[in-house]
Amino acid sequence: MSKAGSTDTLFPSAGQRDTTGGEPAPVEPQLAVTSPASRLRALLGEGRPLLLGGMYDGVSARLVERLGFPAAFIGGYAVAASLFGEPDIGLLGQSEMAEAARRLCRLVSMPVLIDADTGYGGIANVQRTAELYAQAGAAGLFLEDQVWPKRCGHMAGKEVVPRAEWLAKLRAVVELRPAIDLFLVARTDARGPLGLDEALLRGQLALEAGVDAVFVEAPQSLGELDAIGFAIRGHKVANMVEGGRTPLLPLAELGRRGFDLIVHPVAAVLAQAHALEHVLNTIRYEGTTAAVAGELYAFDRLNALLGLDAHRERERAAVASVPSGRSDRPRGTS
Repeated sequence: MSKAGSTDTLFPSAGQRDTTGGEPAPVEPQLAVTSPASRLRALLGEGRPLLLGGMYDGVSARLVERLGFPAAFIGGYAVAASLFGEPDIGLLGQSEMAEAARRLCRLVSMPVLIDADTGYGGIANVQRTAELYAQAGAAGLFLEDQVWPKRCGHMAGKEVVPRAEWLAKLRAVVELRPAIDLFLVARTDARGPLGLDEALLRGQLALEAGVDAVFVEAPQSLGELDAIGFAIRGHKVANMVEGGRTPLLPLAELGRRGFDLIVHPVAAVLAQAHALEHVLNTIRYEGTTAAVAGELYAFDRLNALLGLDAHRERERAAVASVPSGRSDRPRGTS
């Protein structure tokens, strides 16, 4: 019996003959489909560290696209802050993150990695999360080992699940391949509660389980960054959180230390909060934006960023395609 989704009965191979005894059925040419995950792997194969643009809403996604980042990241912290006005303490669920992925992936052309927290439940939930993210157009996901409800990786008081529980979730995503091909980042938060040695061991075991990259969250010194870069083979993530526990380093230096996926997940939302407070404070106490008008994004420029011209052009094309003539006259007229 064919597997679900198989094309065996639709496109017979060159060796399959018509049951009536005719000649072999012609083979339809198959076009190679490049998945977002394979595009990301190809970028990493070039040997240069990748800087991921952090995005969380439509404007930030449009800017990440316009500025030409090679890849992008949607993080739970920024989505929770912008969508709910709440901290990253496990309030976001599977549906909210999948919806954020669906809304934002369509706005950019580069591969997008998305925070999946702990997978939002057991093995079935993890696989469902992977399916939803793939349907949304994601290139891959981050899957971590915290106890749920989780919290931001740079907050105190984190706990992690046993190794075996996390590794089973990672393998559950790997086993979806090739039907669902996602770039899988194994994130461990064990550095805080259990120490760096345990975090390194978890990272090595995750690679053996078939993940694409390892992310040891919240190393607290240059020495710890170097230990991660030296001890863990394969691709590694460096998470640059302004005000967090990890030293902030430039892209090139992180690349020299062995990291090739560099994420600034909260910089944009921190900048947004700073700018909004400044402008709203000015309006509240001065009653006008005159003093800050030069600091605002121009109205026409924002419309251009959001694609207004393309929408107007489609409208003009649609109107122009409507035939004009006698058939347009209302019924009952002569």
